[in-house]
Amino acid sequence: MKNRIGLFLLAAFALACSAAAEVKLGNEVLAASGFKVLKGKRVGLITNPSGVNRNLDSTLEILRAAPGVNLVALFGPEHGIYGDVPAGDKIQSRTDERTGLPVHSLYGVTRKPTPEMLAGLDALVYDLQDTGCRSYTYISTMGVAMEACAEAGLEFIVLDRPNPLGGLRVEGPMLEDKFRSFVSQWDVPYVYGMTCGELARMINGERWIKKPCKLTVVPLKGWKRWMTWRDTGLPWVPASPHVPHGESPLFQVAVGMLGEIGGVSTGIGYTLPFQCIAAPGLDPHQFAAALNSHRLPGIRFKPITYKPYYFTFKDQVISGVQLYFTDPARAPLTAVNFYALEALKKTAGLDLFAEAVKANKSFAMFDKVNGTDATRLALQADTPAAQIVAAWAPGEQAFRAQRKKYLLY
Repeated sequence: MKNRIGLFLLAAFALACSAAAEVKLGNEVLAASGFKVLKGKRVGLITNPSGVNRNLDSTLEILRAAPGVNLVALFGPEHGIYGDVPAGDKIQSRTDERTGLPVHSLYGVTRKPTPEMLAGLDALVYDLQDTGCRSYTYISTMGVAMEACAEAGLEFIVLDRPNPLGGLRVEGPMLEDKFRSFVSQWDVPYVYGMTCGELARMINGERWIKKPCKLTVVPLKGWKRWMTWRDTGLPWVPASPHVPHGESPLFQVAVGMLGEIGGVSTGIGYTLPFQCIAAPGLDPHQFAAALNSHRLPGIRFKPITYKPYYFTFKDQVISGVQLYFTDPARAPLTAVNFYALEALKKTAGLDLFAEAVKANKSFAMFDKVNGTDATRLALQADTPAAQIVAAWAPGEQAFRAQRKKYLLY
């Protein structure tokens, strides 16, 4: 009997592994086609270190070596084409010493390719791994580059990539127009459950840019909407400095908004970026118990004490919780920010908004990331977290219906 159970488990494991191995990235599908959509074209490439295939070969080098493809320019989003620029820092246009190609900055003087940058190109290729969160600037770069290509009469080609949060999860507040910014550019919920190729189709189809572009999406093969990153069998290259692992996007969404208020460490400056919520003087056991009492599916909170070596609370011993995802596909993410705010006040009397007011801190970025000030105003009025989360449901439901015709998988 034991042997039969063992064989069954082994077969199930093999089946799961083979399913994951079938996921092929857009850049791999492109190569398998013999680079058909790029043959004979002068192309530019928007990429960074996350633009790799499953063998960790960069799309930059693949296109340089591809027969019949003429890669003539590179375009750098936030963090730059080599991922060596800190978050928020401006990037300068330059000539790349490694390849000799011009590198046009899309996170400096301009965030939209200029006609001069696009001159002489036939197509602009996009291969960046995003995090599935509206506030991540790569998807903003994608859309404004699409608009620039439309105006210049160029083709825009997306090499599709998995959404690391999966394609079923839709969470969070919708965007109000007055809070539109580069960290909330498109009319999608905070977590939108689409691949970059699907989102590009929606940006084009919903006319969110001034003029639709000629769009080509090189699709994934084998990716299913239920898959989070761990299910794909693909290696993860840090999409940005504080998103180092395949599950980092889950943590980024769960605590990223807290970081915009301040007053707590989210693990940035320690070895666990976005994986913690901690502050001086917290009782980690009470805080963990308060969060675990909500019985949120797929996530657990464990007491932790640590000393950040830079950034918030540098060289101070602080305590709080570390987040663990036991079932990533089922875990609510955006809601964690607000349950944590509630628990901080309940267990430690720590009101992050009141503390920020005392420190004369602006809430502009928190509101931009949320895409609304309604969340902040509700929290400041002591509206229960569960009520705030429930209020997102109509927008989430409407978006699910709206996005349906743009889905590829």
